[in-house]
Amino acid sequence: MSQQQQQQQQQQQHREPAAASAIQISRIMRPDDANIAGNVHGGTILKMIEEAGAIISTRHCNSQSGERCIAALARVERTDFLTPMCIGEVGHVSAEITYTSKHSVEVQVDVQAENILTGAKRLTNRATLWYVPLSLTNVEKVIDVPPIQYEKKEKEEEGRKRYENQKLERLETKQRNGEFIISVVNPDPYTVGYSQSSLIHLVGPSDCTLHGYVHGGVTMKLMDEVAGIVAFRHCKTNIVTASVDAINFHRKIKKGCIITISGHMTFTSNKSMEIEVFVDADTLIDDTQEKYRAVSAFFTYVSLSKDGKTLPVPQLVIETEEEKKRFTEGKGRYLQTKAKRQMNTQALTQQ
Repeated sequence: MSQQQQQQQQQQQHREPAAASAIQISRIMRPDDANIAGNVHGGTILKMIEEAGAIISTRHCNSQSGERCIAALARVERTDFLTPMCIGEVGHVSAEITYTSKHSVEVQVDVQAENILTGAKRLTNRATLWYVPLSLTNVEKVIDVPPIQYEKKEKEEEGRKRYENQKLERLETKQRNGEFIISVVNPDPYTVGYSQSSLIHLVGPSDCTLHGYVHGGVTMKLMDEVAGIVAFRHCKTNIVTASVDAINFHRKIKKGCIITISGHMTFTSNKSMEIEVFVDADTLIDDTQEKYRAVSAFFTYVSLSKDGKTLPVPQLVIETEEEKKRFTEGKGRYLQTKAKRQMNTQALTQQ
């Protein structure tokens, strides 16, 4: 085969859609993965989900000839924690690419917990993540994503609708200005100030990708830890992550930055708590000395008794107009989620 024919073949391969790929990773849950009640931290599971998504996205984006790249996490859609995972169980994380746009990849991830003594498995999590491929040589350069083959035309159309919706929601979230949390002296119990928490973390090499920017999974794990502390301070019981609304990664966080992860209660129902979490970054290693908001999300927690039953949640005490506004917004999200859950339940019973 001549050199010209080889080049034509490579160009043809670059244009042809790739078949949707899937991977599965597994590992046993250890004591340091769990809280004092033996339930695996939501942040640990989120980190596993992100790692699977990053692997499959990076593999796909480098599957054809062209510039080498690494897939960076841009957004995580709502993630529901269906049942807790426990110490000694094996977590199986399966990821599949379900849609590609010119510059992004949608990955669907399922998590199952396996009892290795009985072999029984149950679904614990389901999540949708969006990745953007960045050049290995120039982190500001976004690489074109190879297209995938769809089983049906309807699948591609559904994926395009999801892409447009998440693109709009990301823009709206980016335009929303969140305030930095200010410490409150001796706040009353069950107020926003009483349970709000923050954590400061220096971004090291082990936190980062080959680009020198923080892994999305590392960030999500820290966010879940802070949200968990807020929930525990509010109700003083064992708490577990119930769900996570869309996690929006607004800007990249570079190695050497100091990040502040802040969380505060926004809404309580009878049996759940919503916590808003921000990640703010200080760029201390360059000349700008800039502080900026990098990530934002809403986490929902539930309170559990020693035997794993849901407990009532103390109601949040509202003190300011801003807190009242956030409570109303949180209630709207809660009612919307509740309505969707009821619709899904009705659909399943009719099948």
